[in-house]
Amino acid sequence: MRYPQGGGLTAERRAFREGLRLQAAEMFATGHDNAMVAKQMRVSVRSVQRWRRAWQDGGPPALHSKGSAARPTLNEDLVAVLEQELAKGPVAHGWPNQIWTLERIKTLIGRRFHKTMTLSAIAQMLHRHGFSHQIPARRATERKEEAVTGWVKETWPQVETPRRRSGPSSSSRTRPASR
Repeated sequence: MRYPQGGGLTAERRAFREGLRLQAAEMFATGHDNAMVAKQMRVSVRSVQRWRRAWQDGGPPALHSKGSAARPTLNEDLVAVLEQELAKGPVAHGWPNQIWTLERIKTLIGRRFHKTMTLSAIAQMLHRHGFSHQIPARRATERKEEAVTGWVKETWPQVETPRRRSGPSSSSRTRPASR
């Protein structure tokens, strides 16, 4: 069971549930039916059915915990190696330009560490280690601050659509303002 906070079962909780499954296997071996096992173990009949199928296919070892359901992550040593690889730049890894994208980093992680991570997991990992996106190393020398400020104050308000005012409204098509 996964929780909305992004966690999961702790090691103790996984061990507890594994113990329940192994107790159920003992009950299967003595001939108890699914409903009796479910009532005795205080779990759903559907779970007991799943456990019984696994037990019939692979015996008690099939009911052992498979470990955390979390996706593979990079440990601190591998993150340090990844940082070194990122510092070399994308061109050194075969891409035509100097732009790192999450897709390219995902490919690099797959090539270098033989691991698969989601793009969001990669973004979170990079953010945790101090990386940010789309921040240039320096500003353009041609940039004119007064022109930028003037555009923001004068042009942008004309381009931006006005926000609707909050207040009572009517869905009637016959109100006077709509004629």
